Amino acid sequence: MKRAIKIITILIGILSVLILTALFYYLSVTKNEKLDRDKLTLNTRCIRLYDGIGAEMQSANKQSAAPYSSFPQALPNAFVAVEDKNFYRHNGFDYKRIVKAAMKNVASFSFSQGASTISQQLIKNTHLTGEKTINRKLKEFKLTRILEKRYSKEEIMELYLNSIYFGHSAFGIRDAARYYFGKTVEDLAPADCAMLAALVKSPNRYSPFKEAEKCLARRNLVLSLMQKQGYLTDAEYTEAINTPLPATPVETAEDDYVTRVYEELTELFPDIGSDNAADLRVYTFCDRNLQSELNKLQAESDFSVLVRDNVSHGIKAIRATAGALKRLPASAIKPLLVYAPAFEENIVSPLTPILDQKTDFGGYSPDDYGGATNGYVSVRQAIAKSINIPAVKILNELGAERGAAYLKKMNLDIPEEDYSLALALGGMKEGFTLPALADGYATFANQGNFAPSRTIARIEDGRGKTLYRFMPAPQRVFSEDVSCIMNDVLQTTVQSGTAKKLKTLPFPVCAKTGTGGTDAGNTDAYTISYTKNDVVAVWMGNRDNTPITATGGGLPANMALRVWKSLYTDSKPDPFPVCDDVVTLDYDLEEYETNQKILIADPLAPVYTRGTEIFRKSNLPLAKSEKFTLPNIETPKVSVKNQTVYFELCQTKYYDYVIKRENRGKTTTIYNGKYQKTICDNSVRAGESYRYTVIPIYNGTEGRAVVLPLVRIPKTNALPDEWWD
Repeated sequence: MKRAIKIITILIGILSVLILTALFYYLSVTKNEKLDRDKLTLNTRCIRLYDGIGAEMQSANKQSAAPYSSFPQALPNAFVAVEDKNFYRHNGFDYKRIVKAAMKNVASFSFSQGASTISQQLIKNTHLTGEKTINRKLKEFKLTRILEKRYSKEEIMELYLNSIYFGHSAFGIRDAARYYFGKTVEDLAPADCAMLAALVKSPNRYSPFKEAEKCLARRNLVLSLMQKQGYLTDAEYTEAINTPLPATPVETAEDDYVTRVYEELTELFPDIGSDNAADLRVYTFCDRNLQSELNKLQAESDFSVLVRDNVSHGIKAIRATAGALKRLPASAIKPLLVYAPAFEENIVSPLTPILDQKTDFGGYSPDDYGGATNGYVSVRQAIAKSINIPAVKILNELGAERGAAYLKKMNLDIPEEDYSLALALGGMKEGFTLPALADGYATFANQGNFAPSRTIARIEDGRGKTLYRFMPAPQRVFSEDVSCIMNDVLQTTVQSGTAKKLKTLPFPVCAKTGTGGTDAGNTDAYTISYTKNDVVAVWMGNRDNTPITATGGGLPANMALRVWKSLYTDSKPDPFPVCDDVVTLDYDLEEYETNQKILIADPLAPVYTRGTEIFRKSNLPLAKSEKFTLPNIETPKVSVKNQTVYFELCQTKYYDYVIKRENRGKTTTIYNGKYQKTICDNSVRAGESYRYTVIPIYNGTEGRAVVLPLVRIPKTNALPDEWWD
C-alpha cells in the first residue's frame, strides 16, 4: 500500500511539474500577444502587389467593412452551418470537434483534419501567420479567449466575414458580393450566401468560373446543412438549390493585369485562404507605363492584347475585356501546328511549290479566302498570304497526330477527337487563350525552346521569406535552324503579306494573322507578332460569338502597331540571331516558275535568272541547273508553210543560237545570232529533205546540240502545207 501511494505521489509530482512547465511555456510564448482592434477592423494584413521595378502597385484592402446590420440572415447562417455549427454555443473552442479531429489525425498519421472555430479563424486571418506550429496555436488560443470575452457573436461574425479571402482578388464579403454576383451584401440570396460559404475552404478549387461542378456540389452541400440545421425551410431550400451559379465575374474597375496575377496566385497555391494569404508580397513583371497604354485601347468588339517578354518569360502588360477566353485560333495556328513541324520533319522548305487547287480530302474540301488560285505557290507565299489549301495539304502529309504532338510540347493540348485536317485552319472544339498562343510564338524567338509565361516573378511572406520564385526551364520543341527559318518567313508576312500594316516599324518584326468565322460573319481575328525580345498578341471578337467586322490583318494589326510603338519609343529590339545550319542558295527561277522544279542555280547564270531562298543544311536541294555551264534546250517546234521552214524556240532568250541545215551531204548555217521566238528558213527547195541541228550557246560555250526530225519540203501543190518526218 505504501509503495502504491509513493508511486502515485511521484506521478502526481511529475504531472504537476509538466503542467507547471506547460503553463510557464504558454505564458512565455504568449506574454506579448495582445488583441489589436485595428487589425480586426481595418484588415491591414493583405496581399501587396509590386511591379517589375519593385514599386508597390496596390493592396487588397480596398473595400470598407460591411456592417452586420447589412447581412441577410442567410449569410451568417451559411457560414455557421458549414464552418462552425456550434458557433453560438461555444466560447471560442469546440472541444468535441478538436478531440474528433485529433483522433482522425492520429489514425491517418496526418494533420488533414482541422477543428478551428470561426473565432479561431478570425484570429489566424488577422493576427497570426499561416505556419503550423505549437507556438502559433498557443498564441491563437490566448487571443481567441480574449476575442470571445470582448466581442459579441454578431461582432465576431461581422469581423470574420470582412476579413475572409474569397479568391479572384476579392477580400471581404463586400468585395465578394460585388465580384461574383454584382450585388450589395444586403441583396445576397440564400443560394449566393451558400456559394460564398462554399468558397472559403479553397477559393480556387471551388471557383464557379474555374471548377463549376465542384462549386455547385459544395454549394449544395452547404444548402443541405442549412436545411438540416433549421436555417432554411423546405421551400427556401428547393428554390436555392435550383438557382444557377454565376457564369462570369462582374466587370470591375481593377485592371486585367491584377486580375491575372490573382489567378496565377491561386494556381500556384490552390488552397490559399484567408489565413495564408495575409501579408503576402507578390512581385510581378508588370510594366505600368505599358499597362497604362493598354488600358487606353478601345474597340467596338471585345478584345485581348498582351505583351510578353521573351527573355524573362514574364508578361509585361495585358488587357482582356472578356476575360481569359479560349477561342478558336483560325490561321494563327498554322505556323505552330503545320509549317514549323513540316520544316522540322524536312517535309517542305520555304520554296517547296504547292498547288493551290481545291481538293477533296475524303469529304473535307477546304477553300481559300476568295477562292483557290489554281496555281502553284511557295510555302513562304502560302504562309505570308495565309492561303488555306497548301496548309491543309501539308498537314495531310505530316499527319494531324504528329502536328498535335508539337503543340502539346508548347502546352497547347488538343483532344484526340479533334484530330483532323480541319486543325490546319484552326478547326477544333475549344481553342486556346491568347497568352497560350503567345507562348507558342515565343518559342520561335527563343531558338525553338518553349517556356510558359507568368505575371508573378516571386512571392514573399511578411518576413521577407521567399515562398515562390519563377524559374522557367525552357524545353526544346523545334531545332534552332527551323526557328530561324520561321522567323525569316514570318517577316515576309509583314513585308508583303497579311500583316503588312506593321511594315512601317523601323525594326524587323515577325507576324501571323488569322481570321475565323461562320457564314454569318467573322468571329475571331488575330495578329500575333514578335521580335527577338517581345511578343505582342492581339485578339478581337465577341464573348457571345456574334459577328465582328475585323480581319486579322486589319484592326488587330493596327492595335499591335500602336502597342509596338509604345513598347519601343526610344529603343529597338535585339536582332534575330544567325544560325550556321541555315544557308542561303540561289535557285533557277525559270525552272521553278515554269516546271515547279527546285534546282540550284548555275554558277554562270545571270542575276535576273536567279531566285534566292534559305534552306536547312539537312534539307538542301540536290539537283543543279547547268543551263549556262552546259546550255541545254527543249526540242524546238518545226513547221513547214508556203515552202518555208519555221522554228519556234523555247523560252531561253539569254542564249545565242546556231541553226545548221544538212542537205545532200552539204551543211549550211542558216542562223547565228540572238534568241528570237521564231526563226525561218525560206531557202529550201520543193521536193527536198533537210536535217536541222540547233545549238544553244552561252558566252561562247556551245551546249548540247539538238537534232531535229527530217523535214521534207513537199512538191508544189502535191501535199498539204505542213508535213515532216
